[in-house]
Amino acid sequence: MARLLIGLSLGYFLVMLDTTIVTVALPALSSSLPAQQWISNGYTLTFAVFLLPAGAWSDRFGARRVFFLGLGSFAALSGLSALSFSTSLLIALRALLGVAGALLVPSSLSLIAAAWPAPAARAKAMGVWAALSGTGLVAGPVLGGLLTEAFGWRAIFLVNVPVAVVATALSRPAPSTPPRPGRMLPARLFRVRAFPLGLVAGAIVNFGLSGVLFVLSLYFQETRGYPPSATGLTFLPLTIPTAFNPILTGRMVARFGPRIPAVSGFLLMAGGTFVQACSTSAVLSVVALALLGFGVSLAIPALLTAVVAAAPPDLTGVAGGALNAARQAGAVLGVAVLGAVVAGTTTSIALVTASGLLLAGALVVAAIPAAEPQPVR
Repeated sequence: MARLLIGLSLGYFLVMLDTTIVTVALPALSSSLPAQQWISNGYTLTFAVFLLPAGAWSDRFGARRVFFLGLGSFAALSGLSALSFSTSLLIALRALLGVAGALLVPSSLSLIAAAWPAPAARAKAMGVWAALSGTGLVAGPVLGGLLTEAFGWRAIFLVNVPVAVVATALSRPAPSTPPRPGRMLPARLFRVRAFPLGLVAGAIVNFGLSGVLFVLSLYFQETRGYPPSATGLTFLPLTIPTAFNPILTGRMVARFGPRIPAVSGFLLMAGGTFVQACSTSAVLSVVALALLGFGVSLAIPALLTAVVAAAPPDLTGVAGGALNAARQAGAVLGVAVLGAVVAGTTTSIALVTASGLLLAGALVVAAIPAAEPQPVR
């Protein structure tokens, strides 16, 4: 079972890695801010749009089949992205990668729900899943900076191929889930208050995380003059907590429920972003990024558990897809809105904006009920 969990986690790791690995490489890919935003958002936008259909496909055709289709497509499209010869072609391939990535998320959640049906065991499994996948999200800038400086930007796409191969091999024992009628978003999911509140909170957490990563990556390189490798290493204080903290979060959620760790995560993210906005000190940047890392590794696993637990068993794929669609929509808005704020004002104002929204996210999460019964059919 440990092997299966690692394989499923690596699938989502790829998705999260590709969300941020281009961030530090953006100045090497294009000198135009709109082009940089589209290279980043071309992937995130289609990922968000196709997550709900992917959840329905996972329920209709079986999560195992959809998961392996996503892995194979992701590996092939990553290889083609490395061979791209123009910015327009790269943006188009990034958009297709977003579709492949969308296939992996709800299907992996459904497979975890099937393989670990007991609530406490499922919470712990999701903690491991979030730990490995979350590491991909925040390790992306570090790995992207090192690869770009050492081998050029094409290496940031080639690295996906061997990871997809390993994930495929480890995930072979995944259970087959019975096909169910496909849905979009059934109205009965919204009868449980935890579900819509979880979607709003998911959008806010990724607005803050992706927007802040985008703004800081440009700030460190264009204002402080850091090379890509140094910029990537600057994000290490954010990366390190995500390597172990989601496992602890899973245990906290299993014991106390998702609300306390989720609220704590949003408050830490807001505090870290505000500290970064108010200071140019390298020492305080370390503190700020560490707070952000601990915060995101508390908030995201707890939100996932809350939303999936609120859904009936036959809709876990759709529920997981809905949450991640909301998160990626938030990520698109974060890059677009905070990028526009930076272009029109300053980095500090953009970060204060993100901090205020994350505080609002804490209030949204605090309103999620501790526990509710699932809706009847």
